[in-house]
Amino acid sequence: MTSDITPLFEEKIVQDNRFKNRYVVAPMTRVSAANNGTANERMKQYYERYAKGGFGAVISEGIYPDRTYSQGYSNQPGLADEQHRDAWKPIVRGVHQHGSLFIAQIMHAGAQSQGNAYTNQTIAPSAVAPKNDQLPFYGGKGPFPTPKAATHEELEEIKQSFARSARLAKEAGFDGVELHGANGYLLDQFITDYFNQREDQYGGTTTNRMRYILEVIKEVRREVGHDYLLGIRISQGKASDGEHRWALGETDAKTIFGELGDSPIDFIHVTDKDGTASSFGEGSLSMAAAAKTFSGLPVIANGGLHETDKATQLLSSDEADFISLGTAALQNPDAPNRIRNSQHLEPFDFSSIMLPQAEIKDHELKKEVRR
Repeated sequence: MTSDITPLFEEKIVQDNRFKNRYVVAPMTRVSAANNGTANERMKQYYERYAKGGFGAVISEGIYPDRTYSQGYSNQPGLADEQHRDAWKPIVRGVHQHGSLFIAQIMHAGAQSQGNAYTNQTIAPSAVAPKNDQLPFYGGKGPFPTPKAATHEELEEIKQSFARSARLAKEAGFDGVELHGANGYLLDQFITDYFNQREDQYGGTTTNRMRYILEVIKEVRREVGHDYLLGIRISQGKASDGEHRWALGETDAKTIFGELGDSPIDFIHVTDKDGTASSFGEGSLSMAAAAKTFSGLPVIANGGLHETDKATQLLSSDEADFISLGTAALQNPDAPNRIRNSQHLEPFDFSSIMLPQAEIKDHELKKEVRR
């Protein structure tokens, strides 16, 4: 452990929101809502334990924004209507009462959907199926189906669903919204060369492939106002293609993060296998450093950053402003408190936390309550 963890526990203000420290819970698919996407008491206990554990902010699992194509997993929570909104309100209050911010991640699964209560069809920029098979520990089986290519009318409907869902998040009390533009879901599919084979204004060059994302951002910003926290998550790898890298490397990074820096968002959340490693070939920038350098915005970095030496390195070198923990937070929902008190973190046990499906284990929650 590093001898100086002070940077990890400094406050920071973004869009008038006070983060009490630099630790953020990364969004993680947990598939624990009701069949109709309604959040529940089990989820309240799950999210509240991170706030109790000292995290400065919590980002929700991906929440679907409409009752058509957006849902990605069975028992995934939604923010598609007032019923969904009202179910989130006590969960938000539970996080807030322990001094943590709560950010809703809005996610459209696109071609990577493998469990949708509203339709058996999937939609994407183009009729291109994801690589590799569905994820069995999230209830999937076999190859992904080939999606239909979205029409301009459908793209407009999806854009409006993101905006409406962001407004519902604001009404539910969330402190902000993160758009899921990573991991191979719909917005990321527009960025990705092999997913996006469109020949209209949304396809072709990297600049054109960014166009739809920027339009979604502008529509969401218009809906929630300019005083509401708004960010986006970006990655190269995907749930269905973990080894994918942008074809033009840092050149693509400069275009993507530069465009985002000129858009009306407040932060960028990046993820990679190793948050401190070169992301575009030997000697290149990390994802976090590229996002920071080319956008000029606050950056949340993710990827093996439970090691405090790596985390403080990113903060001290101004490559990132926040550190998000995923699997380390699952195993250690009190990670910030442990780190502050020089206590070791428990190593991640995939079988006990994630399998057979990514459901929150009731006995684990009860154990946290007893603590």
